Amino acid sequence: MISKKEFREKMKAKLLLLTKEDYHEKSSLIAEKLFKTEEWNKAKMIGITISRFPEVNTHPIIERAWSEEKLVAVPKCIPSSRALQFYTIHNFSEVEKGYFGLYEPLPKKAEKTDPAEIDLLFIPGLAFTKNGFRLGYGGGYYDRFLPNFTGESIVLSFREQLVDWLPVEEYDYQVKKILTDEDMFGFEK
Repeated sequence: MISKKEFREKMKAKLLLLTKEDYHEKSSLIAEKLFKTEEWNKAKMIGITISRFPEVNTHPIIERAWSEEKLVAVPKCIPSSRALQFYTIHNFSEVEKGYFGLYEPLPKKAEKTDPAEIDLLFIPGLAFTKNGFRLGYGGGYYDRFLPNFTGESIVLSFREQLVDWLPVEEYDYQVKKILTDEDMFGFEK
């Protein structure tokens, strides 16, 4: 049986095969679909990571949120407790490269946010099954955070990230909705 670590490496390698053109085209298709969803249109505050290639490009989504006067909360990883803290940012100058090379909010520039205020959370990951299981990046941050999160959540994923099977453990969180460049999948819990 393949381990989570091996699965992550295979998925990272697969995503790196995306051309820049495919990456931007697929990211745009996902964003266009997102902007038509009820979850997006109802949300006053979104919780979202600032993407790095080859993750679905979230920069245009964040910019659209600002243009629609939505608040944007970005997570900061707290390695000592493997917890997430969210901060509201108003522009990209309020972030810097932090833990694991992720773009994170600068606590001195951004405002700490109560996660209960987030209406719509975008859950990152490397791979997903069509029934909602996810393989994250290995830190367990979202698996710890999500059980207590009460807002709506969506995964933004390239079709290439959907798999038939994942090595799932009892603490792995099952997502509610996956939006890809080709499909949308929703799951009742």
